[in-house]
Amino acid sequence: MFECANCPESLKPQLQAHWRDWCEQAGKARVSQAEDLLRDQALQRGLARSLTGSEFFFRQCCRQPQLLLRLLQSADLGLALPDFDSDASLDCALRRLRNRVTTEVIFRDFATQWDISRACLRLSALAELCIDAALQWHHRQLVQRYGEPRDSRGQVQSMVVLGMGKLGARELNLSSDIDLIFAYPEPGHTDGERCVENQIFFQRLGQRLIKSLNTITADGFVFRVDMRLRPYGDSGPLVSHFSALEDYYQTQGREWERYAMVKARPVAGDKRFATELMALLRPFTYRRYIDFSAIEALREMKALIQRQVRARGLSDNIKLGRGGIREVEFIAQAFQLIRGGRDPALRERNLLKLLPLLETEGHVEAGVAGELADCYRLLRRVEHALQAQRDQQTQALPQDDRERARLAYALGRDNSAQLFGELAAVRNVVEREFDTVIAPPADIAEPRVAEEWQTLWGSVSEDGSEEINLQALNNAGFTPAREALDLLRDLNVAPMVVALPASSRARLDQFMPLLLAVAGLQQQPLLVLNRVLPLVRSVLRRSAYLVLVNENPPVLSQLVRLCSASPRIAEQLARHPILLDELLDSRRLLAPVAAADLSDELRRELLRTGSTDLEWQMEALRYFKQSQSLRIAAQEVSGTLPLMKVSDALTWLAEAILQHALHLAWMQMVEKYGLPAGASEGDMRFAIIAYGKLGGLELSYGSDLDIVFMHDADPQGVTDGSNGIDNLRFYTRLAQRLIHILQTRTLSGPLYAVDTRLRPSGNSGLLVTTMTAFEKYQRESAWTWEHQALVRARPVAGSTRLSNDFQRLRLKLLCEARNEQKLRKDVIAMRDKMRAHLDQGNDKDFDLKHGVGGIVDIEFLVQYAALAWAPTAPSIVRYTDTIRILESLVDAGLMPAKQAGYLIDAYKAYRSEGHRLALQQLPGIVRDDHFTAERKTVQASWQQLLG
Repeated sequence: MFECANCPESLKPQLQAHWRDWCEQAGKARVSQAEDLLRDQALQRGLARSLTGSEFFFRQCCRQPQLLLRLLQSADLGLALPDFDSDASLDCALRRLRNRVTTEVIFRDFATQWDISRACLRLSALAELCIDAALQWHHRQLVQRYGEPRDSRGQVQSMVVLGMGKLGARELNLSSDIDLIFAYPEPGHTDGERCVENQIFFQRLGQRLIKSLNTITADGFVFRVDMRLRPYGDSGPLVSHFSALEDYYQTQGREWERYAMVKARPVAGDKRFATELMALLRPFTYRRYIDFSAIEALREMKALIQRQVRARGLSDNIKLGRGGIREVEFIAQAFQLIRGGRDPALRERNLLKLLPLLETEGHVEAGVAGELADCYRLLRRVEHALQAQRDQQTQALPQDDRERARLAYALGRDNSAQLFGELAAVRNVVEREFDTVIAPPADIAEPRVAEEWQTLWGSVSEDGSEEINLQALNNAGFTPAREALDLLRDLNVAPMVVALPASSRARLDQFMPLLLAVAGLQQQPLLVLNRVLPLVRSVLRRSAYLVLVNENPPVLSQLVRLCSASPRIAEQLARHPILLDELLDSRRLLAPVAAADLSDELRRELLRTGSTDLEWQMEALRYFKQSQSLRIAAQEVSGTLPLMKVSDALTWLAEAILQHALHLAWMQMVEKYGLPAGASEGDMRFAIIAYGKLGGLELSYGSDLDIVFMHDADPQGVTDGSNGIDNLRFYTRLAQRLIHILQTRTLSGPLYAVDTRLRPSGNSGLLVTTMTAFEKYQRESAWTWEHQALVRARPVAGSTRLSNDFQRLRLKLLCEARNEQKLRKDVIAMRDKMRAHLDQGNDKDFDLKHGVGGIVDIEFLVQYAALAWAPTAPSIVRYTDTIRILESLVDAGLMPAKQAGYLIDAYKAYRSEGHRLALQQLPGIVRDDHFTAERKTVQASWQQLLG
């Protein structure tokens, strides 16, 4: 007699009875084989748990005695359908396979041979195999009757089956329903003699498919099919064409349908059509912005579930009850819906694969993902054990002591107290994390203050409340109060606000009192209103941005602080509200980024788009530039980034974008024309040379990029593609493509304005020059001002080898002996010409850049010194930025340290004020009595060097 030593006494009679019944069905030979195999204690425990924990397992083994032996002998029975030749034989084959696989999953689980992930994966694979086999069979049968369904162009159509819920995530459990949606590409007709519309064809196909899976026969059923997730639910058509689905979800799709669509996955049908369908549905599921409105929907769904739990007494339901499976899913899917539009990695359907990603990306605290994963595994194992008992879809924990003991034993616990203690601990963890993610945020302001502002906002357009509202605004520092009240009233009664849907209006009504409360704490509350309200107006039709602020109190504080400090930041946020996402993490916002980290971050951002489409990648580049510029500006106004670091950061940002934009352009050109002769993947024989502020590492907000393109490939060579062109045309088109990527005005505007006039011969010269032609031009034709420009030139992207060659050539050209008298005359003449055309100063105002003693005077002084003295002191032209050249002049003994220090201090002061004015969107002009000492110092040095 088969016994298991650790089986509880209360369960031994059942175990012995089940074993006897199997022995009677199996016969002596099989019993003998089984007893030999059961000398293995692990197999013995697994079989004992299966026979006591699952009536379904016991019945299936009695019906097919050989199955038990096969389970003991093998670690995996595999997954395959036998041949079938009729509807009846198909249905029989599907059900017998389902029964065998379910039996195996129960045994492998209880014997701890498979973890829960593998068990769910096998059940999901079973469902896919059965759906696909039935779909193909019934499609062929219908084609014989009606012909192939075709679209208006004669293209053959096929039905795509979307698996939703746990099937979509490959997390299917024992005795689970499968939620499906049926779709086909386009309307049309079949091509047979008995022609019918595609809609009729696919509707009949769907009905036959459901019947093959759903109908209960002598062999049981395959899967219960639930079609209620389709558009319009039970009242909608069983199958829809793609355009109808897209229209439904874009115009009528509800938040719970977004939640359901997170796990949607094609499980059967033509892969090309399936890919097309998923691309159509993606914009509905995932927003391009960070979408905190998903939190509201999840709260509402959870509140509804909790009401049902209380009404139906389901507190012991491990799926729907507090701390249950559904709450773990909500935690993970909240982040998917909020951030999945921006981060394709978070579109992972499988929860156990998704949780580590949430921790890696910093969305949950360290250790939380592992803790939740362990909780989820236990909850799912308990769910499986409950459903294994009678092959019923249940998640209710038993109340009966004997049933509790049976459940605990099946799951390998010593007793029910141990199991239920673990469950209580697990559910507490899940409940805690669920409340952390889904629970409403704490109020930003004191409740009393918030109530006051709520009352004011609610009555702002009522004449009877005007006096009281003016007094409240005045007391809070909104002066003049009349102007503040007018701003609020104009917004409150604006046609756009009046026409808002109820949900959007509720979000605005929640936001405005919070804004007033936080603005009232600032030094200039009215200034805050003037700068933040344009942003409010810009997001009214996309009120999910208001939810982002409402859900994240620190974001509003950060928003108000930055907008108070800089109208430029306020305007940038109003024009591109998607940048509000960057305010979510103040540590990241205010943390300076190194050049290498910046390039890596951009690379990850482009990979994250998950798209090879150029337009999409151009948008990603623009968002990256805007977000990083916002971070740099925030760091500057907060004082965490000094002037020199601001220019460095803006320069590194431009370099990173140039490198990646060049890579995009290069890949497109190579794909179209092939590789140029002599070039390779590692050396494109093309480089971008930066001049001006980019070359001098002195970029500021809104600066143009002065760049020159250079190549050193054989101009007579040709590319190796089928559509080959000569090298010169290739590199010219490469430069044009790069300029297109940088300058094209997309929805997010251009990346940078590009100026290529510093190339040899300016606008009349070739767009791309060779190294040889560049050297010849510099020696024979270049003007003195072009040699001055070369002082600040440096390679920033492209071939490393060619960049190094350019560096050597630049040093050689700058170190050649010059006629100092002619050089001095040319520099003075160019400076006078620039001042005459560009100086915006007058008797009352000083132009920081072009005024006498200003920025350009320092730059011209430094460039003159570099060109005049480099032949004897090459080290002074090693660097391209003005400050380090001045320091090099000191190191070389060519300028007193005191004089260079004065010039450096003046240069920093001018540029610092220029940055401050740029953030305030003001021209770089100050009153004439400003910087008098600095200007005298610069003029004295000018007089000394240039006379």
